[in-house]
Order: sequence, then C-alpha cells, then structure tokens
Amino acid sequence: MPEIVPLKAILYSDEMLKSATDLICPPYDVISAEFQQELYQRSPFNAIRLELPTEADPYAAAASRLEEWLRDGELRQDSVPAIYPYFQTFEDSEGTTHTRCGFFSAMRLHDFSEKKILPHEKTLSGPKADRLNLFRKTKANISPIFGLYADEDKTADRILKAYAENHPPVVDAQFQGVRNRMWRITDPEILGELQHSILERTVYIADGHHRYDTGVNYSRERAAANPAHTGDEPYNFILTFLANIYDEGLIIFPIHRLVHSLEGFDASQLKVRLEEYFAVTELPDRAALKAFLDASPSSYAYGVVTAGSVLGISLKADPSALFDPSRPEALRRLGLVLLHDLVLGRLLGISQDAMAKQSNLVYVKDDRELFDAVASGRVQVGFVVKPTTVAQVLAVSETGEVMPQKSTFFFPKLMTGLLFNPLD
Repeated sequence: MPEIVPLKAILYSDEMLKSATDLICPPYDVISAEFQQELYQRSPFNAIRLELPTEADPYAAAASRLEEWLRDGELRQDSVPAIYPYFQTFEDSEGTTHTRCGFFSAMRLHDFSEKKILPHEKTLSGPKADRLNLFRKTKANISPIFGLYADEDKTADRILKAYAENHPPVVDAQFQGVRNRMWRITDPEILGELQHSILERTVYIADGHHRYDTGVNYSRERAAANPAHTGDEPYNFILTFLANIYDEGLIIFPIHRLVHSLEGFDASQLKVRLEEYFAVTELPDRAALKAFLDASPSSYAYGVVTAGSVLGISLKADPSALFDPSRPEALRRLGLVLLHDLVLGRLLGISQDAMAKQSNLVYVKDDRELFDAVASGRVQVGFVVKPTTVAQVLAVSETGEVMPQKSTFFFPKLMTGLLFNPLD
C-alpha cells in the first residue's frame, strides 16, 4: 500500500466548530448553481467559498479567503500531526441505519501505472484543469479523495471505534440527514498501529479520481520547480479518506440512466427489440419494479420505464456472445457494461462519444426522479439499474480497466470543510 502519514491539518477554530453544520458542504462535482447559492447563504465562512467560489476568478478568491481566515482566526493549523477518524451515520431508503467508518490521513501520490493505487472510472480533462488551478492558487487540498482498502480482520476499524467510544469528536455536524463526526488522534502508539494495520494493501479509488490525478500532476509540477526536492514535501501527498471494504457501513447506490432527444424514438419498437435478447415482464408500477430487481439473481436485469409502461427485463441467454472478447471477464460480468454496449449502443444507436459527452443521457441517483422525468416527458426512456458491488469495483480495478461513466455512487458523499491539507 502507498505510504500514509499523519498531517498537520487546517481546521475551523473550536468556536467556529460549534456551528459546524453551517460550515461544511459536499464536494464541488455534486453542487448545482442553486445549491451553491444556498450554501453561500448559510455562513460567510462555509467551505463552499473555498471549494467552489462564485467570483469571476474563483481560484484567486479561494486562495485569498484561505489566507484571510487563517490570519483572522476562523481557521487554524494543528501544531501536532494527526490522523482523523471520520464516521458518517445515515439511513437508507428502507429506514435502516448505517455508520460508515474510516479515517483521514495524507497519502503518498503514485502514478496509476505503479499499481499501488488503482482507479475504476475514467477522468475528464475539464474537471482536472479546474482542480489543478485550485491546487496552484491555494496550495492546499480543499476536499479529500475517497480510497478503499481490504482488511477482512478489520484491525483499523477496531482501533478507530475504540478511540471514538472513549473520546468526544472535534466535529459533530448534521448535513442533509447524515451525521458527520470526526476525531483527532495524535498518540504516536495508536498512529503507528493504524499505519501498520494497512501496510502492503492496495488502495482503490472510490471517489475523487479527478482530484487524485490532479494531485499527481501538481506534485510533478512542484517537484520540477524545486531544486531541493526530496520527495517528502507535503505536495507529494494528498488528503485521503480511507475505508475498509469490509466495513458494514460501506454502501454503493445505483446511478440510473435517462435517455432523451433521440430522433424517431418509438417505445413499442424498443420493446420488440428488447424481446430478442431479454425476458420481458410487464409491471404495474415502481414498487413492482423494485421487487422484480431485488428478486432477480442476474447482473443483467434492468427496469425500462417509458410513458405508459414499466418493464422488468432479464437477459435470456449466455451474455458472452454479446461482448467484445477482448474485454476482461470482470467487465463482462458488470451489468452496466451490457446495458451500455447492447441496449444504449446497439439497440438505441447512442455512440460511445455521445455517451461520454452525455449528449443523450442524464444520470439520476433516485429512481423516483426517473419515473417523474419520464411522466413529465422530459426524457423518452429511463433505465433502472442495480447497484454496483464493492467486489465488482475491486475486480475491475485489478484488471487495469475502468467502468462506464457514472457506475458508482458511494453514499454519503464525504463532506468538505472538516479539515484542509496544506501542501507547503
């Protein structure tokens, strides 16, 4: 596993953290313009003003604000390196409570080709350019990446939970129904145990591929400009939340596909074409579709929603003939790959380029939004999918391949504003 080290994080002052709920925000890539304004109104010190400023030059604004808040005392930097346990407690759609357990540390950056850190999704140039400008101006990680590692013995989990049971959190904030608690561990013995517990383990990026890639590029840039570069400077590391794949609170939600603006789209013709490959079941409503998907053991089962019909479909035959034989087995087992290749590509004629640009696709995380969008006529057809499993994420990552865009939604999102990582 890559090297992880404690960090001297920047946090809000103790007084500011009494109102932590008003200070934190989600990562930049899930914030709409409307929500950005709402977060701005919550507090003049909300982390949105660093993560996604509204100014004409957002990067300069973030850097100036970070410097100002440190100078005026709204922010302070820890004097002792620490690792920061972080628990998120939430309810799923069925009302079951979960707590995801993990910790923040600084993780040494490695190129993906070194295979110490593995991605599972493609990155796009636009977001990387944006985050690189933010790195350059602020010289800090404003939001963390999310990494996974595998430890069936749950050694670090036990250490974190034991510490949390006997110490009050430094942050305890509610946000959109999720309780966010963070602690600070500075005890050298406990830090050593945590570091040792995950030695020799690979990290799989769950979320934050663009930020990680940006971190690698930024560290190279800084190293090239530093004649005294040693490799131990803070810019060689990135703020990372690490969670164990065997943690019971680690949940992946599905991301559903909505299709729009296809010329000549005909729902009845689509059904005929689907029947060539799938067993098609007509269903009365959303609840029946949920029951259909929950009961289906197949990875190649989907819901198809059009104006006036709800279908449950499941592949009839061996899928191997439908895949490019050069695809790794881990990708061929992924239901989303078949959906993209066969249904969206071959049957509906959406090109790979159009999928990448989202020319005809919209993604939603709640199937109720999908049903509403179809009913309103905003989209022509919606595809309800099953969630990708953690095992599938790891299997694809190990092959060196990547999943289709928007394959995973690790819920809940990590909050920005709990801590920041200085890179100088």
